[in-house]
Amino acid sequence: MSRAIVLVLDSFGIGSAPDADKFGDEGADTFGHIAEYRYQHGQPLQLPNLTRLGLAEAHKEATGTYAKGFHEVETHGAYACAAELSSGKDTPSGHWELMGVPVHFEWGYFLNEENSFPNELLTQILKACELDGYLGNCHASGTEILKQLGEQHIRSGYPIFYTSADSVFQIAAHEEHFGLERLYQVCEKVRALIEPYNIGRVIARPFVGDKADNFERTANRKDYSVLPPKPTVLDKLQNKGGKVIAIGKISDIFAGQGVSESVKASGLNGLLTATLNAMEKAPENTLIFTNLVDFDTLYGHRRDIDGYARELETFDQWLPVIESAMTPDDVLVLTADHGCDPTWQGTDHTRELIPLLLSGQNVQAGSRGKRHSFADLGQTLCRLFDLPAMEEGKAIKLS
Repeated sequence: MSRAIVLVLDSFGIGSAPDADKFGDEGADTFGHIAEYRYQHGQPLQLPNLTRLGLAEAHKEATGTYAKGFHEVETHGAYACAAELSSGKDTPSGHWELMGVPVHFEWGYFLNEENSFPNELLTQILKACELDGYLGNCHASGTEILKQLGEQHIRSGYPIFYTSADSVFQIAAHEEHFGLERLYQVCEKVRALIEPYNIGRVIARPFVGDKADNFERTANRKDYSVLPPKPTVLDKLQNKGGKVIAIGKISDIFAGQGVSESVKASGLNGLLTATLNAMEKAPENTLIFTNLVDFDTLYGHRRDIDGYARELETFDQWLPVIESAMTPDDVLVLTADHGCDPTWQGTDHTRELIPLLLSGQNVQAGSRGKRHSFADLGQTLCRLFDLPAMEEGKAIKLS
């Protein structure tokens, strides 16, 4: 029996998707533009292990050219690029589709840049949560809004409400002045109140610090997601007696559905250490599923090209450690859930193709072409674990 270790490099797109123009993202290329930036500054990206597993080739499949500083090499894994069928370019849609369930419905959004939330909803929230007021009510970068409103939040005690181009209602509050548990309670009540609006997530965004120049978001973020519309690979594996170990924000993304064990960790090193710990103890017939969120939140949304590049190089150095912990029947999958090109205008996600890099002793190296859905991974996992097939997706041949 096999195990699968799926590592989601959150936001690591490898070229604009065929329908990127519908999202204003035609030409976006998270990996390619980071590589180009570093190459132009005389510091080519150093990703020998990702390259060995097929990243450069997957990017060429996606865009037709090698990223700057990369060239043809012998690969030791199966590689492909995949397009998204789901209607959005958000976290739940990307992860659910990876696990075999594309989102064919349209999420609700708060489209107005200012006064983003309906007055009726805000009135309901204030009453249900026993709040005297709120701040924000706009589209914003999570770090910038703390600089703008964090001190006022401490003085007033009002939580900060904001959103983005994603289907999301975010609530920022100080861990000490407002209280972490109180923030969670508010988010739970807001989650219930926004059901009629078909919003994908409510996100608790706790922070610490005492003034605008030292406010810092903490690792106690919590996502309140709706359930996937259909059973995912996680459900099918659990129902057959297998185990799903969700690391980082994975459990939140699936609202706990199909998760056997949830492990909270933060930072790239913390998340990968937790993954290694899971690999040491996990029995056969286990899916270890890890989201590496910092690529997205710390570097993609903040449009920090250098930071994103450094994080990729750090991850690359971890890969031999992860590989050394694999058993002969293990399959390692490196992928993403959407793009977030740090060179792109704005601060939102970008509609991109994602890499699918699969490796292990039983995986034959080489191209698996352009895939028409992230759900091909879900179908592949069903075949690996001998589960009933998903309704969508085409399995990737491993050997």
